[in-house]
Amino acid sequence: MRDRRSNPDPALVDGQSPAQVCLPVVDLLARPHGPRDRQLIFGETVRVFSTGEGFAYVIADKDGYIGFVPIDALRKSEVATHRVSALATHVYAEANIKTPDRLTLSFGSRMAALSETPKFIETRDGFIPKCHLAAADTVEASPITVARMYLGTPYLWGGNSRLGLDCSGLVQAAFLACGMACPGDSDQQEDAFAPHRVDGAVRQTGDLLFWKGHVGLMADETTLIHANGHHMSVVLEDAQQAIDRIARQGDGPVTAHIRVPY
Repeated sequence: MRDRRSNPDPALVDGQSPAQVCLPVVDLLARPHGPRDRQLIFGETVRVFSTGEGFAYVIADKDGYIGFVPIDALRKSEVATHRVSALATHVYAEANIKTPDRLTLSFGSRMAALSETPKFIETRDGFIPKCHLAAADTVEASPITVARMYLGTPYLWGGNSRLGLDCSGLVQAAFLACGMACPGDSDQQEDAFAPHRVDGAVRQTGDLLFWKGHVGLMADETTLIHANGHHMSVVLEDAQQAIDRIARQGDGPVTAHIRVPY
């Protein structure tokens, strides 16, 4: 059976044309006006298969996830020169923090610089503080460091931004920021990383624990960091307590313990 998340519907494919997300965050929908599967953030690139009735049928370049987004959430692609390296930042009307903020962008958002001042870069959308940016081709050193940035971020099913994350969105954000390929959903992640299973090993910092429909990262040898519906946020939780709690609530045991090299 075709997995619609990563295999396009041939009946909806007219061709492929590149485009870029131009809103801070946009839902990637299962169908026009349908439920959210995942999200895309500012500057992420897609290929458009077809358009109709105000929606574009797209595939995300970051992970091959397929879905529908409003046409007005996309524009012509630009080559990114910078990425947001802070958890969030504002885009100002002028190179002055007292001027109106036009957009609020999440960690990982990408943009092209038009010019620079001592403290800002200018983009087509406005001015962004340099201290919140890094060069587009740089990567973070550790998925755990990235995941910790999101502590306190509210839980959102299918979320991929500072405004809200789910369990797999947190893991994907952490790995992509470190230049490591990572699918969007927890079952896809478990399959992709299966060659690195270490079931039964002593848990180490950076290990992934999977359940059916859930995933978390070991922040250290005993502590799990994960976005979850129990706490409704990204939290640090004693790993064994999380395992016991998840089992008690009827969601089963850990299905895989994986150690991805990085």
